[in-house]
Amino acid sequence: MTEVVNNSINLKSNLNATALKVSDKDKQLAMEVLNSTPLPTTRVEAWKYTRVAKLGKIDFTNNKANLSDVSKYLIDDTKCTFVFVNGHFSCELSSQEVPSGISMQVLSVDNTILDDSTINLKGEVFNAMNVGYLHDGVQIEIAANSIVDTPIQVIHILEGDNIISNFKMTVKAGKSSQASIIQGFFSASGENNFCNTTSEIDVAENAVLRIDKVQYESEKSYHINTEQVQQDKNSNFGINTLTLNGGFVRNNLHIDVNGQNCETHLNGAYLLKNKQHVDNHSIVDHKVPNCESHELYKGVIDDKSTAVFNGKVYVRPDAQKINAFQSNGNVLLSDSATINSKPELEIYADDVKCSHGSTTGQLDEEAVFYLRARGLSEKSARHLMVSAFIGDVLDKITNENVKTFTQQILKERFGWDF
Repeated sequence: MTEVVNNSINLKSNLNATALKVSDKDKQLAMEVLNSTPLPTTRVEAWKYTRVAKLGKIDFTNNKANLSDVSKYLIDDTKCTFVFVNGHFSCELSSQEVPSGISMQVLSVDNTILDDSTINLKGEVFNAMNVGYLHDGVQIEIAANSIVDTPIQVIHILEGDNIISNFKMTVKAGKSSQASIIQGFFSASGENNFCNTTSEIDVAENAVLRIDKVQYESEKSYHINTEQVQQDKNSNFGINTLTLNGGFVRNNLHIDVNGQNCETHLNGAYLLKNKQHVDNHSIVDHKVPNCESHELYKGVIDDKSTAVFNGKVYVRPDAQKINAFQSNGNVLLSDSATINSKPELEIYADDVKCSHGSTTGQLDEEAVFYLRARGLSEKSARHLMVSAFIGDVLDKITNENVKTFTQQILKERFGWDF
């Protein structure tokens, strides 16, 4: 048993240090960080509007759990589905059919050796915890020149109280390959659960990779997700982040655009009510010329919930002829709802087309009146306007099963029709 005693996070529950084949360099650095780095406070700029102190007061454990039926958590009907419960692989619940051109390894089953992490560990207590106490994960390799029509689905489910799940996904999309991945995060039952997950994604030359990520955990859960993406020349990467429920959610997304003629597409929707808190932080780092990035995030915030959006685009000195567009829109449905939006551009080149913008407001009462005059109830009119607002993001989803699954959740949770 290993116990880290410091003011970073409470591990008095004697979680076992990872038994997976993490590099010695990463494990050593992770433990150094955990022993020396406090939890971030609001004095840290990146966490200015997000408080994590409660995480330091929970005695986390990691018990395995058995679920008999996970059909309601399956987003797509693909046979290539891998299910993890409390961060541990469930062979019984997974279909495990892997299409041609795909190699998948479960870290705990296949004894996979992990390379040195590309995710920053220094000063990052949650990333360090993920490395030092990694429970399981999956490594996905897409062979060069493979065009894979079957989606790869990875489902995470939390079951029980005070559960912490440290999970890792690595993806290597080979040269000139095409594939799509679906990630789903759910809560079966329990309180004070914490899903702490990281993803390392490498998109090789001419590769096309799409990721749809659905977050639908309970309002008594915590979720921190960090993704590090590397794009090589002529690659095309897109990710849709759909936060449909969760008590506390933080998404960190960092894209390094390392090659010319790349396309990057980041889309997100977050739907909040009661006292939920969702924080989306993104960085797109254009290091070379002749690339473009598009970022669209929209939020609907009700009751006493709070949201944060901080998107930054870097354009490095030699990165001429960059087209980068960033937009964040929000609708507040109550006087107590809060949004802190900070889109940013940091440009060191002069031949670029870049823009960013943020809008926050309430529903247009004249438009509501117009719809009511045509026979809709006030409730139906408001639902129609909100669903149309979020529809801009949902239209970016090319997988119809993901879109249908998302729309069904929004109908059940909010009463919206699409």
